[in-house]
Amino acid sequence: MKIQSRTIVDKGEWNMLLQQLPTQHVLQSWQWGTFKAKYGWSAEHIVWQVSENTLGAAQVLTRTVRLPFLPVRFSISYCPKGPLLDWDNEPVREQILADLETLCSRNGSIFIKIDPNISIESDIPGALPVFFKTRGWRPSDEQIQFRNTLLVDLSPSENELLANMKQKTRYNIRLADRKGVSVRSGDLSDLDLLYTMYAETALRDGFAIRHHEYYQDAWGSFIQEGLAQPFIAEVGGEPVAAAILFHFAGTALYMYGMSRERHRKLMPTYLVQWEMIRWAKQHGCHTYDFWGAPDNAEPENPMWGVYRFKVGFNPVPLNTPGAIDYTVRPVLYRLYTRILPAILNIWRRIGRRATSRDLSNALAD
Repeated sequence: MKIQSRTIVDKGEWNMLLQQLPTQHVLQSWQWGTFKAKYGWSAEHIVWQVSENTLGAAQVLTRTVRLPFLPVRFSISYCPKGPLLDWDNEPVREQILADLETLCSRNGSIFIKIDPNISIESDIPGALPVFFKTRGWRPSDEQIQFRNTLLVDLSPSENELLANMKQKTRYNIRLADRKGVSVRSGDLSDLDLLYTMYAETALRDGFAIRHHEYYQDAWGSFIQEGLAQPFIAEVGGEPVAAAILFHFAGTALYMYGMSRERHRKLMPTYLVQWEMIRWAKQHGCHTYDFWGAPDNAEPENPMWGVYRFKVGFNPVPLNTPGAIDYTVRPVLYRLYTRILPAILNIWRRIGRRATSRDLSNALAD
């Protein structure tokens, strides 16, 4: 079996080929690469085929990095939620990882990172960890995406989906509806509102977000492409909670959520989730992805409150191997991984100040 690779340069062909592969993900979509290209990344789209049969695909993002205060510049490469392939097929995975290693060297990157969207319980052959280690791939300390997530199978009826939820979650959905919370579909005209609410949420809950223009691109470009849909909960016409649902290849992803303090006791976030689940099912999605779960689901975990909220909808966990790195230049890689945490802390502090400033300006307007 002669496996051949080729580069795809057409958006429609790329997204169509992804439909033939397991574990498709919106972060492997052409649109995600286009969006990241606005922020310093270049995207390369590679497929592996035998005749017309597509066996694997990888969207690889590469960018140049300069470490602050040091005269050091280098490139890094990243295949988000990929590569896509049948990991049980040894010749295919051998070929794809070998080609990614070569690509990393060719691009001058000090390492390439992958975080395949596969289950460690069902999708990974027993020998795969040894296979990675033998080839020089190592588990990464730097997780870009959530290692784990929570999934809801959308094949049951709406009544069955409701019945499968925890009693308290069903109660809160009905409470919100009974107390006058309504949920409407949003559009591009709501982007400023969504960012203001997101900034409020970040400041209240203590997490860092990016600048306003980043989300204008991240949300707006996918809304324009028909791959994202905002949902906004209102009480008496006043926006009180919202979320943005991304969808690709039959999977709906709850990637961004936001809420205000006002009317929180009316449980608007529960009704937003339910309306997004209903929308995803009605629009042909087979899976609802809650986009993130903690590695250790314990009360002291910062994600515990969000995790308990998500678990009420009766999802099943998807535990993945997380990020795995292949290093071409070990010395620079160690320098990068040791300095990066300090840089990220600085960026987070700067980000929180910028978020507070943006929010103050938005509320003043």
